[in-house]
Amino acid sequence: MKNLLTLLSVMLLILGCSDDGTPSEKVNIRLRNLSSYDFSNVVVGTPGGTVNYGNIPSRGITEYESFETAYRYAFIELQIDGDTFTIQPIDYVGETPLENGNYTYEINANDSQERYGRLILRLRED
Repeated sequence: MKNLLTLLSVMLLILGCSDDGTPSEKVNIRLRNLSSYDFSNVVVGTPGGTVNYGNIPSRGITEYESFETAYRYAFIELQIDGDTFTIQPIDYVGETPLENGNYTYEINANDSQERYGRLILRLRED
């Protein structure tokens, strides 16, 4: 019986973790740069906090950062070759918060030089 309880405890511990073993008690978000540009000074803001992810090289991916609350899109500001580009949500009315777990914001950049029109954001559940 003791072995069975130990086995069940281990299984619950494993099921309570994400694929990489990180506990999923919060919304964990990492960033993937899908573009051919290097991103610098990358900041992500959600109603659950703001995180500076630093620099992300072309095709690079960051470590997960935790947020209390996040949505399928967020405020994102970064620099490409010294110019600042932004994704600016108006609000989150009608949106459902992401459930606790691991997600990736995939960011791409087109050739536009418009501050608010260059970045493209897509959410992926990991």
